[in-house]
Amino acid sequence: MSDLALGVVESKFADIIWENEPVSSSTVVKLAEDKLHWKKSTTFTVLRRLCEKGIFINEKGIVSSLISKPDFYSMQSEKFIEDTFDGSLPAFLAAFTKRKKLSKEEVEHLRKIVAEFEEG
Repeated sequence: MSDLALGVVESKFADIIWENEPVSSSTVVKLAEDKLHWKKSTTFTVLRRLCEKGIFINEKGIVSSLISKPDFYSMQSEKFIEDTFDGSLPAFLAAFTKRKKLSKEEVEHLRKIVAEFEEG
């Protein structure tokens, strides 16, 4: 799972693909040039790395995801909580809310999530 970690720039590049997939590799090059000011070689180097990590696939010049954006970030969140808080979501929430107060809407949203989980 640690190989799935992305840096800030890689995340921006991954977002470009997720927002446009399935997308031709030539379009990915143009989008990366426009949004990230990358050269073609940089785009293909980073794309190859992300494909090697199993996040995307570039097959016959069409780039698509093997892991959806929501699933990817869900996996990243689980890994962070596991590594930092010994897998304890309550410990994470306690640490998170120590410095950032939750709004009434956020608290209500969390209550709904817990209620849905309890219902099955």
